[in-house]
Amino acid sequence: QVQLVESGGGLVQPGGSLRLSCAASGSVVSVRTMAWYRQVPGKEREFVADITTTSTTNYAGSVKGRFAISRDNAKNTVYLQMNTLKPEDTAVYYCNAVSYFDHTYWGQGTQVTVSS
Repeated sequence: QVQLVESGGGLVQPGGSLRLSCAASGSVVSVRTMAWYRQVPGKEREFVADITTTSTTNYAGSVKGRFAISRDNAKNTVYLQMNTLKPEDTAVYYCNAVSYFDHTYWGQGTQVTVSS
């Protein structure tokens, strides 16, 4: 089992920045890929970015060039640096981990609101 705890959400003005953190605990050695997803009410959860154990990254087109995902394996933590935030980035952001056994884990989510 892997437990994920997100932090760092909040209210920010358009054009501002936030950094989300996701701390993993439990069977972290089994984690292959960590990712961030987001969801707004009434819509499906959507992929934002992911990172492998070798730090290969992927991004959704809507955030490429503005968001950066990184991973500190020593701290079992993944980060999402979000720059040039837009109102459409407003969502609950969820941390995700997938193990080498294809088990999927989710955090509880953290709210990000971009508004003036």
